Amino acid sequence: MTPWVQRLLIANVLVFFVQLMAPGLAEPFVFVPMLILSRPWTIVTYMFLHGGFSHILFNMLGLYFFGPRIEAMLGSRRFITLYFVSGISGALLSFAFAPYAGVIGASAGIFGIMLAFAHFWPREQIYIWGILPLEARWLVVITTVLAIWSGMGGSRGGAADFAHLGGYAGAFVYLKLIRWGSSATRFKKQAEGGGRVVGSIGAFQRVDVSKVHELNRDEVNRILDKISAQGIGSLTVQERQFLMHFVPPDDRVPPVA
Repeated sequence: MTPWVQRLLIANVLVFFVQLMAPGLAEPFVFVPMLILSRPWTIVTYMFLHGGFSHILFNMLGLYFFGPRIEAMLGSRRFITLYFVSGISGALLSFAFAPYAGVIGASAGIFGIMLAFAHFWPREQIYIWGILPLEARWLVVITTVLAIWSGMGGSRGGAADFAHLGGYAGAFVYLKLIRWGSSATRFKKQAEGGGRVVGSIGAFQRVDVSKVHELNRDEVNRILDKISAQGIGSLTVQERQFLMHFVPPDDRVPPVA
């Protein structure tokens, strides 16, 4: 369990219990697009409200399963930014397509995390209902198609469908910005002579083995020794992904296509 995943889980569960005990307290915090000027805080607060037990259960399961690996990959600061960017962009897309519908739920933020997961591990098997295997990339494709179909009136045509799509869109843009910002930082360091940063090997050289948990330390040392002996080109995709978890967050450059 990573720090921000844990905090978000606790916050959502606590707010849900408050909703159960005093349902009327939630109404001023629901996001209604046409009321955004009079209730601007709702563009964030709506993400902590849920419509029932199954609603919060599936959202928190998504956060629990996908969140820790993304926070470990991006670092806590970028992870929580990704979460809120996705949630806010979900609200804004709801404004464009369903301006009078109230929106609640963490789904947009969770969908943003799902997109990031599918980006980093596109072929990772996700077991739907614990039985049906589906690659992460196809989960994103299928949920996108379903949200478009439903949002355009195929089923309930709810505003939440546009929030889901907005979550995907916000996450995609944010990952692009991380890539651009990290590349610019590396270029600046090279131009100023502020350290040897040569592609991914520069980032891997910054792994502090003393901070790696003892359960992973032997494997990290093995991979670093392999780089020293055979070069970075000798690493498998799995070895690169594993080692990237231990690179300082500011040196990570997500491979955004």
